Amino acid sequence: MGVTALEKNTPIAAAFAPLEAGRALLHLLQGPDIWRDIGLSLRRVGYGLAAAVALGVPLGVLVGSSRRFAAALMPLFQLLRMVSPLSWMPLAVMTLGVGDAPVYFLLAFAAVWPILLNTATGVARLDPNWLLLARSLSATRAETVLRVVLPGITADILTGVRLAIGIIWIVLVPAEMLGVSAGLGYFILDARDRLAYNELMAAIVLIGILGFMLDWLARAAHARWLHVR
Repeated sequence: MGVTALEKNTPIAAAFAPLEAGRALLHLLQGPDIWRDIGLSLRRVGYGLAAAVALGVPLGVLVGSSRRFAAALMPLFQLLRMVSPLSWMPLAVMTLGVGDAPVYFLLAFAAVWPILLNTATGVARLDPNWLLLARSLSATRAETVLRVVLPGITADILTGVRLAIGIIWIVLVPAEMLGVSAGLGYFILDARDRLAYNELMAAIVLIGILGFMLDWLARAAHARWLHVR
């Protein structure tokens, strides 16, 4: 009904109608191009998330276990966390050039903060008796981290990963409008330039569905870990 009302003054609104978008989505899913875009977008999400985990978990462990490290660097981390990842787009292109590299940087930058903060929170609330027991058994620092700390904060890390997936998925679309020739963000720009507004709306719906599925997988992994424990 909303689209019908808009059609009176804006005829182009008919292309955004749910029925038109549904037809366009079914048509797109029958061809190979949209699947290529989905695969590339998911690959970029995976690489960006992997980089964020590789950086955020060690930094979170250091922040949570060392007061000096936290006092020295947490103000900087909080400052960087409050900077929109998209504001780095011009610098990312100037430094890394066009292509996937600046996209990976933007996604990793967006995702690292919830992982870092949740990891640090998990370390800070670990039972001190676990650490004392590890010391009494002459465990090295590396053994303590690998055998005690990381298993004890896995739930916190997974919470951070789930939050990071939500952020990274939001940043992905505008990031893919930057110097790449494929992906869901690029597809939206291309559909706009072709005036294929029904396909544009279909892509928006598809992005929502994929984002929901990624969040569901993250929630399932978190719930499964808690159940195993």
